[in-house]
Amino acid sequence: MSLLLMIFLLSSTVVAAQADANPGKIARSQFPKDFLFGTASSAYQYEGAAREGGRGPSIWDAFTHNHPEKIANGSNGDVAIDSYHRYKDDVNIMKDLGFNAYRFSLSWSRILPSGKLSGGVNMEGINYYNNLIDKLISEGIEPFVTLFHWDSPEVLEQQYGGFLSQLIVEDFKDYASICFREFGDRVKYWITFNEPWSFSIGGYSSGTYAPGRCSSSAKPGCSMGDSGREPYIVAHNQLLAHAAAVQVYRDKYQIEQKGKISITIVSNWIIPYTNSKEDKDASKRALDFMYGWFMDPLTKGHYPLSMKTLVGNRLPKFTKEQARAVKGSFDFIGLNYYSARYAKNTKHNSNSKESYSTDSQTDQRVERNGTYIGPKAGSSWLYIYPRGIEELLLYTKKTYNNPTIYITENGVDEINNENLPLQEALIDNTRIEFYQQHIFYVQRALKQGVDVRGYFAWSLFDNFEWVDGYSVRFGLNYINYKDGLKRYPKRSSQWFQKFLHH
Repeated sequence: MSLLLMIFLLSSTVVAAQADANPGKIARSQFPKDFLFGTASSAYQYEGAAREGGRGPSIWDAFTHNHPEKIANGSNGDVAIDSYHRYKDDVNIMKDLGFNAYRFSLSWSRILPSGKLSGGVNMEGINYYNNLIDKLISEGIEPFVTLFHWDSPEVLEQQYGGFLSQLIVEDFKDYASICFREFGDRVKYWITFNEPWSFSIGGYSSGTYAPGRCSSSAKPGCSMGDSGREPYIVAHNQLLAHAAAVQVYRDKYQIEQKGKISITIVSNWIIPYTNSKEDKDASKRALDFMYGWFMDPLTKGHYPLSMKTLVGNRLPKFTKEQARAVKGSFDFIGLNYYSARYAKNTKHNSNSKESYSTDSQTDQRVERNGTYIGPKAGSSWLYIYPRGIEELLLYTKKTYNNPTIYITENGVDEINNENLPLQEALIDNTRIEFYQQHIFYVQRALKQGVDVRGYFAWSLFDNFEWVDGYSVRFGLNYINYKDGLKRYPKRSSQWFQKFLHH
């Protein structure tokens, strides 16, 4: 090869890499007309009004109040950003920005304060959600309703251990049925569960989320559990409850209401640490233990082979009837994407305690040879890797027979610096770049035949970010926590407005 040709090829590679890293301008007009652009939220993070309108306590009320040391600055969602009282103004902000969809969750304990149908339906809760749904539709915004975003009724936790018991399946089915009956004439997109992985791992392995169970009594505020078994039981019961809700929707409501129903799964994109076969296998296992854990049962009726092999009899089994109910129990897949990891193969230590965190026999890292996988955001777990969203979409197409997908969450946060002057705090160029790049890669996946039909930014407003409390900000709009929760548009909000009108 001539020196000139080598220089040309090298320079071409550099230019291609730069073009890949710096996607060109994107515009709403480059997407199909019926493609949905929205923002996403959840009840506990947004609503507040924790003791108003007949709402009963959830496990997150109990967790934040009983273990304030586990939440940044001891904060909680009692008031959150007060969307319960401000929803009309909040919907007007969405409308002004040009969003045509809004994903929000219902508070189970606002609708059934006792967690059960037998304890009575709270009509104040029903009326609140009816008003919110009607307001959205009047402004031309499509409601995407999530039934469960981690805030199950505390009373069910006390009665039978919540999602550790299969008793939850019947209670969830009753709750879902009420929601379909009351709201299904207007709600055409239902999501049963948000990120069952996060709920299972955060709540029952690391103990960092409600209800805060783990295997280590040394962890502050961690109630004694079994992180080698409980996450798998809880995930299994979520899948069974999901399938039961889908069955009741399809049997009783779908034909008349003409809606669609699904579940939202979260996954990192996983890259082999080296090109060795061991690390390539490890990256596949890492995907299986986060994404395949739910996608395989939904599409094939059973758990991934790697999980069955490595977890053994600690992994619950589906009966034939359950497998039939779970398989195909979706009209689309909700997909949440935030970050990526490198995966390195690890040898199993037979002396180590059984735990989800070691079961996949992978070492997941955010850096390789001293270089991070991407820039770090506000949250400790979030490293920005935009191309991962395209890779995950293509992987889903190839592995799971190209299902219809809505990106139900994608976003980035910054640390909440209360000392910053307001005008400086509204400058969030990192977020603009984040959205520009991720939407570019979604568009690329679309061009390669992925059946993706919508994209929801997390989130319209800064809000209560679980264990991080109010110490980080995910919003397109700034919430002034020191001045009556006033809303101010950040630069990214203006960017979205411009994007959605071109």
